[in-house]
Amino acid sequence: MSVRIAHAVPEDAWRKSSYSTGGGGECLEVAAVPGAVLVRDSKRPQGEQLDIGTEAWTGFVGLVAGR
Repeated sequence: MSVRIAHAVPEDAWRKSSYSTGGGGECLEVAAVPGAVLVRDSKRPQGEQLDIGTEAWTGFVGLVAGR
């Protein structure tokens, strides 16, 4: 069984991708909370969020950046 913990994250804590054109295309936003990084769809900010552990996020960013 998985337990989802709701994180109260202020709106100004969310960061949109620097690759976002603002033209209504697909875009993600991320916010850091203790022990995790939250990811959400910028078009549906009240929708579901992914909760990714900091180690997994660091590994993902390293792969994307080619490190």
